[in-house]
Amino acid sequence: MVRTMAVMTSGGDAPGMNAGVRAVVRRALDGGMDVYGVFSGYEGLVAGGDAIRPLGWNDVGGILPRGGTFLGTARSERFRTVEGRRQAVKNLCERGIQALVVIGGDGSLMGARVLAEEWQMHCAELGQEAPAEGRAGMPERLHVVGLPGSIDNDLYGTDMSIGADTALNHIVHAIDDLTSTAASHQRTFIVETMGRHCGYLALMGALGGGASWVLVPEEELDLRWHEKMSRAIERARAIGRPHQMVVVAEGARHPDGLPIRTEELKRILAERLGIDVRVTVLGHVQRGGPPSAFDRILATRLGVAAVELLMGAGPEPLCHMVGLQKNRVTTTSLSEVVEKSRAVGRHIDRGNYQEAQRLRGEGFVRTLDLVKTLTRIEPAASRQEEGCVAILTGGADAPGMNTAVSIAARCLLNDGYAVLGVRDAFRGLIAADFQPLEWNQVTGWVNRPSSELGTARHELSGSDLERIARNIQAHHIRGLIAVGGLGAYLNAKRLMEGASSHPALALPLVLIPATIDNNLPCTEFTIGCDTALNNIVQALDKIRHTAGANRRAFVVEVMGRQSGFLALAGALASGAEKAYLPERGISLAELNTDVEALRESFRCGKRMVIYLRNENASRHYTTDFIARLLEEESRGLYQVRTAILGHLQRGGSPTAFDRILACRMGSAAAREMGRLLEEGARDGVALGLRGRGVEAIPLGEALEALDLQAGRPRRQWFLELDSAAQILARSAPSCLVQGEGES
Repeated sequence: MVRTMAVMTSGGDAPGMNAGVRAVVRRALDGGMDVYGVFSGYEGLVAGGDAIRPLGWNDVGGILPRGGTFLGTARSERFRTVEGRRQAVKNLCERGIQALVVIGGDGSLMGARVLAEEWQMHCAELGQEAPAEGRAGMPERLHVVGLPGSIDNDLYGTDMSIGADTALNHIVHAIDDLTSTAASHQRTFIVETMGRHCGYLALMGALGGGASWVLVPEEELDLRWHEKMSRAIERARAIGRPHQMVVVAEGARHPDGLPIRTEELKRILAERLGIDVRVTVLGHVQRGGPPSAFDRILATRLGVAAVELLMGAGPEPLCHMVGLQKNRVTTTSLSEVVEKSRAVGRHIDRGNYQEAQRLRGEGFVRTLDLVKTLTRIEPAASRQEEGCVAILTGGADAPGMNTAVSIAARCLLNDGYAVLGVRDAFRGLIAADFQPLEWNQVTGWVNRPSSELGTARHELSGSDLERIARNIQAHHIRGLIAVGGLGAYLNAKRLMEGASSHPALALPLVLIPATIDNNLPCTEFTIGCDTALNNIVQALDKIRHTAGANRRAFVVEVMGRQSGFLALAGALASGAEKAYLPERGISLAELNTDVEALRESFRCGKRMVIYLRNENASRHYTTDFIARLLEEESRGLYQVRTAILGHLQRGGSPTAFDRILACRMGSAAAREMGRLLEEGARDGVALGLRGRGVEAIPLGEALEALDLQAGRPRRQWFLELDSAAQILARSAPSCLVQGEGES
């Protein structure tokens, strides 16, 4: 069994690396291991001395919101030599380190693999020099586990690497900001993103930012690519969009393999179209700042998984990377990760673009196809005489609703369907409050918060169904797309059931899950939940800043209705010490235990403790009750404050995650609606993001997966994260370690 291990960060820094280190250290200490931190990457591994030192529980306190890596990272020419690696092995052997966790990109993981492969050779050489007692203490093998840390998201074996989501948010926010000035001056902007051999950031940034064109290394360009780009931008300007965005990855290439320069793009567009063009190179701002909630949770999940993999290590040395594929933690051999990651660059160099895309994965290929479709489509000849498709946004508003409506409407318009927007959800269906959705109108909705169509909660009655049926007939509505939460799903069910009495209601229905609560069946994420989670985490980060000289406990109430997703994920991403969830409720015995744990935390040196409470975790043990209980039992050790975050959780522009999810679901909804109309089907389907991507699930099947009484799915994947959240957020195991110790 591994008893002593080390953790290090290497290569370019990536937001979320600190969360990964924190997870590794605390999970290892909880499992009885000794943990060393290696400072300054492989250079520190070679230097030894104080660059490799023990890490305790509180040494990784307070680092979750910090960008970069507190362990530091540096290039090491010495490690590239055999002598340097032998010195690194000597330093590890002197401390009895049996395992190494490396967070970094393909170069960093390659170094770890080489070190593991050469371990016994170096130990043999060092053994000849060491005295007998020294040789006896040398570990026989070195276990190596890698965590993917790269904003480029260019590593094989994981759908997302640590830091990519944060970088992507920087990009889409930059595009949002540039869009404002571009619209004011009717300019076209060229935005260059990072990505020498990987177009992930450019591709997803273009999708989430609503760009007019994108250039990535993995796409093969024909000799006339610049003419196609110019025509597409000219067409967009002709139909009323005078300001455009072109996103280009730094590694994009001409058909002959030479790099595409931003100044060259500027010249082409300015000369061909006679327009004002500006260039913005985002550079290192993409890797800076606090990590997003997604990156914190991703790094935490992978860090915990890495240690648990080491806990189960057998006699054969481990040499794997832990990654996230289809929202599940998986392991892949480092040899395969490094070889296939680097093979992409070789295939691009040789012009094997299809193979390069295959290695990037199915999700990359699907998104590339979607972006190419969205950047090339325009309104087709109208088929209005055949009827129209109506789109509504129902229930409480959720960030990303506008994105879904925009993409769905544009895809339908591209296929020639007329599209009606329904104001105020199902109330608009009852009152015939419709508005035609035009191409130019919805194109600018991609980054807008809330819902331009309006939302309203309303439970349909029998008389409502009769009026809706009349309106559907009068306005020749052939299909309905509903973007919303649980109320929209139940109203859709009532519409389908009412078709037996009102034949006009027998029309195809497509449901897009959009709610910050993340409480809908057959989907692991709903549109809006990531934005809400980031709003919560940002608020909790600011609350932690108020620690100061006062010792305080905060009880923070978050939304979620009967789903504990926001509370649990918020606790995991912020380091909150407790999450009260509706799935397990609150008991008096639990509160008594929490009071004792809170007092012990402050006696051990903590200055700030945060308890998160879902709004419906308990009917009687309210946020105010828990706060007063903790205050009463504080005995002067700490003060207690409450914070009810309320509607700020659903405010603001959608995050990159929510925009991309909304784009994928909006296009899938239009595609599914087109299929149903062509087949003459009268079915209701719900879209969901599951392991294989966005799927269309029969509405009846989706509702069967729902616990209607509880108001949440019967199976909730995120509850698997509960044990890790509890382990990582508690106080140091012993009061012998003093200090602030914030989580």
